[in-house]
Amino acid sequence: MSFCCGASMLGTKGTLKHYRTQVHNVPLLFCPVCHRVEVHYKVENEYEVLAEYAHSDGLSEIDFQDFSMEDEDEIFGNCVNREDEDPLDIVQSQIDLSLDLLSVAVQLGDPEWEAELKRRLAVMSRRRMKLLQKHS
Repeated sequence: MSFCCGASMLGTKGTLKHYRTQVHNVPLLFCPVCHRVEVHYKVENEYEVLAEYAHSDGLSEIDFQDFSMEDEDEIFGNCVNREDEDPLDIVQSQIDLSLDLLSVAVQLGDPEWEAELKRRLAVMSRRRMKLLQKHS
């Protein structure tokens, strides 16, 4: 499980640009709080090699899936949530995890971590309210 900003990162697939080459269907980790994106660590080396070869061959686009032997369920098996899940469920899961971490931060007496988690909880709470308004 990967964390960023105290939130667990979501597993998803997306397109990344490597110089002038677009690499589609790359397994990614996405932070729902700060929106940071990174290549999933299980395929990071594979991505770098493929993207570099595609760029050196002058390709403008390439599909990662055509060259990867990794199983999608295996790659995202350690992710708490995946982007294809219901957004409200994802946000609620993120809130629950952050609340659990907040109780640990309080027990440890770490005010800096507490403040950071409270900021993340505020972001996720606003997102949850927006999603609830859309569902109504």
